[in-house]
Amino acid sequence: MSIPYLGLQAPLIGLGLDRRQQLTAPPLDKPKLAGWYEGGPSPGEAGTAVVVGHLDTRTGPAVFAGLSTLKPGRLVEALRADGRTAVYTVDAVRMYEKARFPSQEVYGARNRPELRLITCGGVYDRQSGYMSNVVVFAHLTRILEPSRHA
Repeated sequence: MSIPYLGLQAPLIGLGLDRRQQLTAPPLDKPKLAGWYEGGPSPGEAGTAVVVGHLDTRTGPAVFAGLSTLKPGRLVEALRADGRTAVYTVDAVRMYEKARFPSQEVYGARNRPELRLITCGGVYDRQSGYMSNVVVFAHLTRILEPSRHA
């Protein structure tokens, strides 16, 4: 996965749900790794693909440290298993308190291929962590075929 505006290139790992049916996060000891929810669509498929990553760790910034600075119109690229690249255009970047997270708005079914990038944000509390989530909303604008370079 890459976000050219942020100079971000990150490998994706598959993620699932925990016992409380909450999306798990990538391992804290691999802060440059992002995770894709395997129970949903893969990038480029119809529906809402979800990718999560850490904002920071005890050792410094993590993969999605710059996510809140994205603006509408910026591009997000996801290299698919078939070698094609799904290119998304950012529609909005929003912050939601975790206690009032709008699951249907973020995860709900859509009529077109969409992408959500999610990380922590807002106020940090030493006991409970970040109080909010930053969510990037994007829609698929094209699929690039694999390059034929030798």
